[in-house]
Amino acid sequence: MKIDRLIGIITVLLREQKVTAPYLAEKFEVSRRTINRDIENICQAGIPIITEQGYNGGISIAQGYKIEKALFTNDDLKMLFTGLKGLDSVLISPKSDSLAKKFAVKSNAVVSDNILIDLSSHYKNSLSLKIDDIRNAIDNRQIIEFDYFYSKGSTKRRIEPYLVVFQWSAWYVYGYCKLREDFRMFKLNRLWNLTVTDEKYIYRDNFKEKIDFNSCFIPEFHLMADVNKNFKYRLVDEYGINCYTENDNGTLHFETYFTNYNELLIWVQSFGDGIKVIEPECLKKDLLEKAKKIVELYSET
Repeated sequence: MKIDRLIGIITVLLREQKVTAPYLAEKFEVSRRTINRDIENICQAGIPIITEQGYNGGISIAQGYKIEKALFTNDDLKMLFTGLKGLDSVLISPKSDSLAKKFAVKSNAVVSDNILIDLSSHYKNSLSLKIDDIRNAIDNRQIIEFDYFYSKGSTKRRIEPYLVVFQWSAWYVYGYCKLREDFRMFKLNRLWNLTVTDEKYIYRDNFKEKIDFNSCFIPEFHLMADVNKNFKYRLVDEYGINCYTENDNGTLHFETYFTNYNELLIWVQSFGDGIKVIEPECLKKDLLEKAKKIVELYSET
């Protein structure tokens, strides 16, 4: 729709400060002539657009201009600032108040009063610093390096960062790993001693083709188990209301896949004696061995 494209152009100009007509034409999949007409319509609506010709020329909104909130409905503004407030929860420099000035409104006044988004965690202070450093590294095409902790210990990694991602209830950095020579996801809470190097990297054209976060997790280990009904809340919380069937003896029959064997082992152990593994066989043997070691450990005291 035309109105959606006009709002989209305004949003791009606010974010990018200055862009070219060919850029807008490609982004919105229309002709350059259509973009020129859109710019005229935006000017007629009272928004001062500046067009500069020649080298370093482009299209921009006059500096200091404030967008009239009449362009947006109250619901539009509520959704916009509620989402932005959520992002503020992990940013070192919150953006909602500065954007509110451009809309000539108070950000707190338009935030939805029935939705609260908090994207931070117990690691908020360090998390915000990491996100800020990684965002700057992405903008400047700088390689980052860090210590990464995983099930087998820790490793030193150097990557070309491309995205900061919030998914699966956690924050990640997605980039090209120099060690693995492929794109990888790294969880920020496991990432420490982050350094933004002076080394630059060349943007990889196949980056967007590689964005398939679910492909990072290949289901290799099939778990089949009977779970004590007292842990029903955990199954529902983690896998949904239809993730189990009830056995005649009252236990809950549960099946799923894990991508990492060590995480599978830790997850099953967290149920204590409230779970009985049916398969895989290797997991049953490892649980038995660990149980024997626990008995030995406490028998010494």
